[in-house]
Amino acid sequence: MKVFVIDEQKCNGCHNCQVACKDEHVGNAWPPYAAPEPNTGQFWLRVLQREHGQIPMVKVEYTAWLCMHCERCVAAEACGSDAFARRDDGLVYIDPARCTGCMDCVPACPYEAVFANEEAGIAQKCTGCAHLVDEGRLPHCVDLCATGGLRFGDAEDFACELADAEVMRGELGTGPRVYYRNLPHLFLGGEVWDPQADEVIEGARVTLAAVGGVEAAQETDDFGDFKFERLDPGEYRLAIEAPGFKPVARDVVLEESTYLGDFPLERA
Repeated sequence: MKVFVIDEQKCNGCHNCQVACKDEHVGNAWPPYAAPEPNTGQFWLRVLQREHGQIPMVKVEYTAWLCMHCERCVAAEACGSDAFARRDDGLVYIDPARCTGCMDCVPACPYEAVFANEEAGIAQKCTGCAHLVDEGRLPHCVDLCATGGLRFGDAEDFACELADAEVMRGELGTGPRVYYRNLPHLFLGGEVWDPQADEVIEGARVTLAAVGGVEAAQETDDFGDFKFERLDPGEYRLAIEAPGFKPVARDVVLEESTYLGDFPLERA
């Protein structure tokens, strides 16, 4: 079975994959997999951008988003014309010759990856460039990825990487075949400083413990900063200690990436 593997740490937001999809499908028909994609109004693969945190600690996340080629395709279940088809390699496509244009599949897709081509009167989506795969080639988005962050191949060839990969909205139970590695999740950061000397404190020990969960620790850097990453929403206990200073602690409810500001430590 074929899978897409996307490494978030390697994506730099160049949008090559998004442009490549347009390049391959606008003005080109690839029967039985796809009619031409409209030049405007839809992106079968799009790069989503999200900003985390607050100034001065901000992180930008880029996520390539396409049809997840789910084992259980909810959009196909809503199709009244049996236009959806699944190949032996797992790629899912909409046969334009069989689509009646009812568009029931468009709102049914939980990933918002099916689009209405009003001019052609059909529904359309990413095909995984099945026509290129048939020729032993890579999907065009993968071929043009400049950083190697977007890859495609047999699931068994990615076995080690899939072990710690994630899928989007896995709670839906649809069995997506697009896997993401190194998703940033949320972060929690701040700065530790000495108000008496009016300078930052390097090497302060900062401990973060999830309520009822695991504990992590690190030391502040040359700028007095600390930053805990890949956190899930929840309740945390933050504690800061440094030689010669009184320890401080704070309870934090994390709902989004947060910069807590500065922590002035009082001399012991």
